Amino acid sequence: MSYVDGFVVAVPAANKDVYREHATKAWDLFKEFGATRMVEAWGDDVPDGKLTDFKGAVKANPDEVVVFSWIEYPDRATRDSVGEKMMADPRMKQMGEMPFDGKRMIYGGFANLVEEGRGGTMGYVDGMLAAVPNERKGDYQAFSAECAALFKEHGATRVVDAWGDDVPDGKVTDFKGAVKAEPGETVAFSWIEWPSKQARDEGWGKLMQDPRMASKTMPFDGKRMIHGGFAPILDA
Repeated sequence: MSYVDGFVVAVPAANKDVYREHATKAWDLFKEFGATRMVEAWGDDVPDGKLTDFKGAVKANPDEVVVFSWIEYPDRATRDSVGEKMMADPRMKQMGEMPFDGKRMIYGGFANLVEEGRGGTMGYVDGMLAAVPNERKGDYQAFSAECAALFKEHGATRVVDAWGDDVPDGKVTDFKGAVKAEPGETVAFSWIEWPSKQARDEGWGKLMQDPRMASKTMPFDGKRMIHGGFAPILDA
C-alpha cells in the first residue's frame, strides 16, 4: 500500500491561477525527490453541513474557495525523505510566499487502506473526511472495499481510503478538529475519481438507487463526515 499526504486549503478565488502556478512549481521538486503524483482540486460542489463541512474545516472566508489536494508516495519512508529534502532545498524559498493563509491549511500523512483503480484519467473528484473509532478500523477497511467496488461499477475510475498515521495538532485548524474527532478515533482521508462531473452525478444517482448501497451501515458517525465535489486544476 502507498502513502498519502492530504491537504485542505482555503484559497482566495482571485488567486486561482497563482495557486495553480505555485503548486506546479512545487510539484517539480516533489517529483524530483520521489513523489509519484500530486492532485490539486478546486471546490465546485462543496455543501454546507450542520455539524461539519469543508468550509468550516479551514475557516474559509466568503471570498475563498476550498481546495482538496494530495501527494502520493510509494511508502512512508519515501514521504519522510521527500519532506526533509524539500525543507533543505533553497529552491523552496525562491518560490516565494504561498497564495493563501498557511495558518489555516490542514495537512497530515495517511497510510492507504484501500486502493482500487488507476489514477491519471480524472475529470472530477469527490473528497471525504471521517472520524473512525480505532477499534473499527477493520470494519472500516471492509466497508470501504465493498463501497469501492460499487463506485467502480457505477463509473468511478479510482477509489482510495487512507488511515491517519501522522496527523498533527494545529494551532488554528487541523484534521481532527475538522471532523470533531473524539479520543479513540482516527481521521480517515478518502477520495473517489470520476471521468467527469457528469459521470459523477450519474454514478451517484445510480448508487442511491442500488439496494446494495442502501443496506450498508457506516462504521463511523456519518453526521460528522465531510464531503464535497472538486474539479482538478492540477493532476501531475
